[in-house]
Amino acid sequence: MLLTAEHLSVKRGEDFIFMNVSLMLTDGEALLLTGRNGSGKSTLLRVLAGLLHPETGTVKIAGEGVEPGTRAAEASHYLGHRNAMKTELTVSENLQFWKEFLGDFTGDCSISVEDAADAVGLSGITHLPFGYLSAGQQRRFAMAKLLVAWRPIWILDEPTAALDANADKMFTGLVEAHLQKGGIVIAATHQPLGLKNAKELQMTGFAGVETVW
Repeated sequence: MLLTAEHLSVKRGEDFIFMNVSLMLTDGEALLLTGRNGSGKSTLLRVLAGLLHPETGTVKIAGEGVEPGTRAAEASHYLGHRNAMKTELTVSENLQFWKEFLGDFTGDCSISVEDAADAVGLSGITHLPFGYLSAGQQRRFAMAKLLVAWRPIWILDEPTAALDANADKMFTGLVEAHLQKGGIVIAATHQPLGLKNAKELQMTGFAGVETVW
């Protein structure tokens, strides 16, 4: 899998948030976005995930089994600040929905709902309503959503915010396992995720310069 973004620029109103940002990532590579609040980290992630249209530039993917013209969003998981779960449904019902709705992009690297719950350290409680859980448990199950449907590209916006050290360590393990399978990770974070050899892109907001990875 190869992910490329070229000359991305995004406006808010009449003002540019950032201009001419380019990057390239391939199998097993991670990129950490850093920078002050308002520098464009979350906006760039949403563009890569296909949730926002850039003013200029393109986002493309290529690789074995990828048809020409396939949107990067079709190969991506996006984990934002919200968990994207229905509070009145059980954990199992939520995760099963995402498993069936998303399906596997290419290949078959996904795991069952119960195995995903075990991977985030919360096996045995998937029968509970999602809204019944603590904020930390809810966030862990949002992470489990990444595991029940295979997407080679993980786009993560402050994935471990407000979680304890054990959850941080657990999530680092999930990310490392994904990279070992040939996945790609792009994460905006104020906290180090403990990833070795991760690239870093410091977002500075509009500076009128081009940044290339």
